[in-house]
Amino acid sequence: MGLDQNDVRCNLGIASTRKLVTVWVVSSTAESIGIIAGNRSLPLLFAQQARTAGVKRIVAVAFEGETDPAIAGLVDEVVWIRVGQLTKMISAFTERSVRQCVMLGQIAPKNLYNVRPDLRGMAVLFKLKKRNAHTIFGAIASELGKDGVELIEATPWLRPLMPGSGFHLGRKLSAAQREDVAFGFSLAKEIARLEIGQLVIVKEGTVLAVEGFEGTDKCLMRGGELAGKDGGAVAVKVAKLHHDMRFDVPCLGPQTLETCAQSGVAVLAVEAGKTLLLEKEMCAKLAERQRISVITAE
Repeated sequence: MGLDQNDVRCNLGIASTRKLVTVWVVSSTAESIGIIAGNRSLPLLFAQQARTAGVKRIVAVAFEGETDPAIAGLVDEVVWIRVGQLTKMISAFTERSVRQCVMLGQIAPKNLYNVRPDLRGMAVLFKLKKRNAHTIFGAIASELGKDGVELIEATPWLRPLMPGSGFHLGRKLSAAQREDVAFGFSLAKEIARLEIGQLVIVKEGTVLAVEGFEGTDKCLMRGGELAGKDGGAVAVKVAKLHHDMRFDVPCLGPQTLETCAQSGVAVLAVEAGKTLLLEKEMCAKLAERQRISVITAE
């Protein structure tokens, strides 16, 4: 869905979701909507939410080798393409009179080197002086708009799943852990501003790992390992300044907590009001069983 390592990930790592969750939708009244669907479960969850909210027709553009085939059972029509086929992606919506779409899911970083853009995709990339997620996704949104398709945020359907201030799962934090969260939050905001990543791992005021191309899970594992045999690392994940939710909705789910448990990360803090929490009940059980604290920070 994109070509920058820091923003192709719309998920912190989540297990597949098949369970229907009913939410209150803030303002979506579209009769039809398109989904540009990357991998993992977020596109599936969105399709469920949109259908529950009364969207009558859903068309998905899915990526070969990335999108979960289960999407077919949740939408009215699926068009399968390769990463980089911009013309086919846009025509999938225009030929079906879809005027609004959302972008959800991720493309595995290892597959970014295998992108073979079509002529329209090549033209878009050629015009960009700076190639990062914001410019590339912005250019895709612009190309969609030229053909009458508006790329919109998915958050009106998903906002109720985004924990706000004071959210807490698992054990109560110690004073030292609270200090590490505050320290990590300021650092994570800075590396996000610099387009490096959105996650840092710290312990006792020391930076252990900063997210780069490897992605969230591997950063958690690296930081946890560097925390030593006693563990106790604190991970902090944030959104960017002026974070464009059309392109990237940070997510937290069971897979992330399993990774934290395996790597010795004791605290996972995410930015309040800007991160989706999926499968909350399972996350709560995991946090309790694995002795992991999950909180919001700001």
